[in-house]
Amino acid sequence: MKRISHAKSRKNSAARTRKVARLHARAGHWSSRPKPMLGKGKVHYEIGANTDATSYGGIAAVHRMVTRLGLAREIDRKLKLLKVHLPYHESDHVLNLAYNVMCGGTRLEDIERLRHDTAYMNALGAELIPDPTTAGDFCRRFREADVLTLMECINAVRPKLWRGRAKEMLGPVTYVDADGSISPTDGEQKAGMGLSYKGIWGYAPLIISLANTREVLYVVNRPGNAPSHTDAAQWIDRAIDLVSPHAQRVCLRGDTDFSLTAHFDRWAERADFVFGMDCSKALRSRAEALEESCWRRLERKAKRAPLTEQTRRRQPNEKERIVKERGYLNLELKYEDVAEFEYRPGKCARSYRVVALRKNISKMKGENLLFDEIRYFFYVTTRTDLSAEEVVRCANERCDQENVIEQLKNGVGALRVPLYDLVSNWAYMVMAALAWNLKSWLALMMHCKSDRRDYIRMEFRRFLHALILIPARVERRARGITIRLIGCHPTLDRLFGTWRMIENVGFT
Repeated sequence: MKRISHAKSRKNSAARTRKVARLHARAGHWSSRPKPMLGKGKVHYEIGANTDATSYGGIAAVHRMVTRLGLAREIDRKLKLLKVHLPYHESDHVLNLAYNVMCGGTRLEDIERLRHDTAYMNALGAELIPDPTTAGDFCRRFREADVLTLMECINAVRPKLWRGRAKEMLGPVTYVDADGSISPTDGEQKAGMGLSYKGIWGYAPLIISLANTREVLYVVNRPGNAPSHTDAAQWIDRAIDLVSPHAQRVCLRGDTDFSLTAHFDRWAERADFVFGMDCSKALRSRAEALEESCWRRLERKAKRAPLTEQTRRRQPNEKERIVKERGYLNLELKYEDVAEFEYRPGKCARSYRVVALRKNISKMKGENLLFDEIRYFFYVTTRTDLSAEEVVRCANERCDQENVIEQLKNGVGALRVPLYDLVSNWAYMVMAALAWNLKSWLALMMHCKSDRRDYIRMEFRRFLHALILIPARVERRARGITIRLIGCHPTLDRLFGTWRMIENVGFT
């Protein structure tokens, strides 16, 4: 069968789009119908003999990007877990687990459905992929040093994107965010788990991510009773080493748990930082001692306007109505003020800029005002190019990392703990989180800047339906693999544009 050119593919895609647009255009011209639109005629099922098709048409583009970046080669060169390759290599196992997640899998058992999809395996150029039992055994082979090696293999190929497609996305300031989370488990035989401060059994992974591209740089599994800052300093140092050669300016961000004052002086020499600070007695006394003229009113940015052409009427706040009617205690923010002063922590050899945020909060019960309460929040920073108001906004923007962590939990399923001990679950977290990174990398390959930003911020499930879960016929020949997409899909143009970019851009 003759291969269709890129121009012909674009023409076919445009024709299908016009056909669907004509159907949609008729929606406003229908008259009253005597019967439902969805028919109820007979349906016949049969199995085709010669057609080899899959529902994961976009996975070939992901795999092509991985091979062009050299990730598989890097893993096989540095990660040594198998004495004999019968028949799989280390990269086969790692990518098998990552691609399972990329195709919507949520557990190891979902690999079995891919092993019976010959078109899927042909799209990857594979004759066979590891089964779920073999994949679990591979995870159990890891030691802590091996997990670190795997993360560094993944990090070794990132600069190829950061020097090219992602250079504009990194911007003048590259933000490295740190936060901890909880991976709960109902299992009773999970070695290394602990009881968290919330009374939840499980693990407490540390996540170091790049805010500009939403990539996960490091995932570190720890017992459930470990505080967020446990061993965080060494991983933050590794993140600085990784990012600083490719960024104009690096800025660390974290909540109060990451205000590790013993490391401030060292970090200040290598990067900027904005950390929350606990409202200690010393800081509160300094803030209360400031003259009123030192405080300025903080004006928050207005909420984003709706995307619809006509502004919809805002619905009343139902929760607030119930709180007032039933006389619940309600905290209502009246206004916020900011001020700043110099402060030297006890473990530091120099002083740092501290921005104080003062919140005036009214405590109300029903319609009755009980009293006003003043609360203080503090941020320590080396940034002198930002005003006090901008420091507060910069610190608050770190909360976007919570969305990344939520996607790792419920979108990717990387923080699930399907195996029986801490290190094997850590290895699974790293390989599943690779799927999230592949999403960011594929978004960086898009031609349009607005598309890159949209797809980087896109939820994982929506991304899968946009670029991966596309029906396709797969034809595997001696000279290559042809993926023939079936049907109309609104994101086909972006997939083709990304594919051409992967094929034409040189990764050095």
